[in-house]
Amino acid sequence: MEALLASAVGVLTAAGVFLILRRRTFPVILGLSLLTYAVNAFLFATGRLALNSPPVLNKYAEVAYTDPLPQALVLTAIVISFGMTAVIVMIALGAYLSSRDDRIDMKAHDSVDAAPGEDA
Repeated sequence: MEALLASAVGVLTAAGVFLILRRRTFPVILGLSLLTYAVNAFLFATGRLALNSPPVLNKYAEVAYTDPLPQALVLTAIVISFGMTAVIVMIALGAYLSSRDDRIDMKAHDSVDAAPGEDA
């Protein structure tokens, strides 16, 4: 179970980094979402993967119990990442509507540094 979760976190992280390095805004947003999913799965795994265990230590569970803190952290992280994704989508939509292109291109800024009358 731990190997499956660790490989899932690795695949999500690799796919997220790959998508962040793209030159369009939509894949970058998807890459950030995949990275947040990877971090949430990692945080959830820190609470020890225990099946059919109560969330707190009581008299019925002598040895095994599930730590509720990582679950609360993941729930909070999901809400925050949803809000931040909405903000990033609105910023990307505003940039697309102002320039009619969603390509991330730094060459347009290089021409500002060129001397007047020169093409960059």
